[in-house]
Amino acid sequence: MQQRDIFQVFGIEPKNPGTFALDWLAGSGTWLVSENPATGEPLAAVEQASAGTYEQVARTAAQAFTSWRQVPAPRRGELVRALGDELRAHKEPLARLVALEMGKILSEARGEVQEMIDMCDFAVGQSRMLYGLSMHSERARHRLFEQWHPLGPVGVITSFNFPVAVWAWNATLAAVCGDTVIWKPSSHTPLTALAVQRLASTVMRRFEAPGVFNLVIGPGREVGQRLLEDPRVPLISFTGSTEQGRRVGEAVARRFGRSILELGGNNAVTVMPDANLDLALRAILFAAVGTAGQRCTTLRRLILHRDIHDALLERLVKAYASISIGDPLAPGVLMGPLVNEAAVHDMLAALEQARAEGAQVVCGGARLDRPGFFVEPAIVLAPKGLRIAEEETFAPILYVFRVDSLAEAIQLNNSVRQGLSSSIFTTNLLAAETFLSAEGSDCGIANVNTGTSGAEIGGAFGGEKETGGGREAGSDAWKQYMRRQTCTINWSEELPLAQGVTFPMP
Repeated sequence: MQQRDIFQVFGIEPKNPGTFALDWLAGSGTWLVSENPATGEPLAAVEQASAGTYEQVARTAAQAFTSWRQVPAPRRGELVRALGDELRAHKEPLARLVALEMGKILSEARGEVQEMIDMCDFAVGQSRMLYGLSMHSERARHRLFEQWHPLGPVGVITSFNFPVAVWAWNATLAAVCGDTVIWKPSSHTPLTALAVQRLASTVMRRFEAPGVFNLVIGPGREVGQRLLEDPRVPLISFTGSTEQGRRVGEAVARRFGRSILELGGNNAVTVMPDANLDLALRAILFAAVGTAGQRCTTLRRLILHRDIHDALLERLVKAYASISIGDPLAPGVLMGPLVNEAAVHDMLAALEQARAEGAQVVCGGARLDRPGFFVEPAIVLAPKGLRIAEEETFAPILYVFRVDSLAEAIQLNNSVRQGLSSSIFTTNLLAAETFLSAEGSDCGIANVNTGTSGAEIGGAFGGEKETGGGREAGSDAWKQYMRRQTCTINWSEELPLAQGVTFPMP
């Protein structure tokens, strides 16, 4: 499938500057150019929203909520099922558009669209399981229970690295919970967002449910800030850096809104002497190099026990030398480009800082002499206390540490401000259970004998500390998109008060 064929499927006309506008809304007249990170060349341009456009979108979402919340939840699930069917029918062109605009390899892009499909399936099942609880009252002939109601329009602000899947994490659950959605995508990936919106619009027309899924594209200062401060939007789900997330959390909290924050990660893998090193090597490679190091769950720190440190490091350096880097749509390529020039600069600056702190770059780390934003993945021998390793650089840099014990490894794993994902490779039951215990990893995700990235949608995704504490996708994440109501029904002819309080009539 050629680029022109992909564009044709979703109605993109790559003219200069481009004509892929918000054709159901009046835009601002200013254009956002989407670049191909593999070439640095423009793909197409999108007309950005103005303040008036945002108001129109927000008003539509708020009005649609008043009717959508009255639709029975299983019926809401049918709309999400139909969305999943549209994604199945368009999986290949959408995956290719993700790879083209974001730069991840085609296999990962297909996986991302499949994750959207899986979320639709999960949400359809959840639409029949929005359970409340029934509790025993201390008062005779009283019924005490809780139930869940739709919350309202939900704002979803997504990052470039998963330009469509994270929207699905939120939007599918929000929809079955009776909420409407306002999506502000990354300015690096507007085309994939518009493609998904067009699929969603097809489904909404079929179900005569306009305004359930809404899209607004524009700069943070013009559109994003309005979304954060909008009292009509009780929940904001934000994916991005810790620095940005802190501002988001503060802005939403000021108006007593809720926020789901999926922020930075600084993830570590620990390898113990009894580990299956073949298994560990494969997991380390994907976790460190997948998506060119641009996942929040990317492996940033590798903690090796001294007994296997040298042997595994030698194998890892050889494996890095064989990684094919290039066009993410080309067969056999394992790593595509970084997203833009700024990302390249950040990687090179981080490596320079590491050298200044006494670290040794043992392989990779150079910019490739070709069009686009390509770099070599780097391995860095890190002395203890390396400050730059405490920061999240969104690039394929792997800092390698040597430790003498499991206790030291856990301490190092937990020593950073972020707390998203972590893994240990061991065949020792005691070591595995210690790592998973309360005295072990302090991350929201803790794995044994598998890598830090590639979480399944069935489990709640998110982390602790400066990762933000949010949870999305599986488990009971649906509760965040609803409001809890505790109810008491007195079916007696008496009026007993709780806790034995008496209050006689005067």
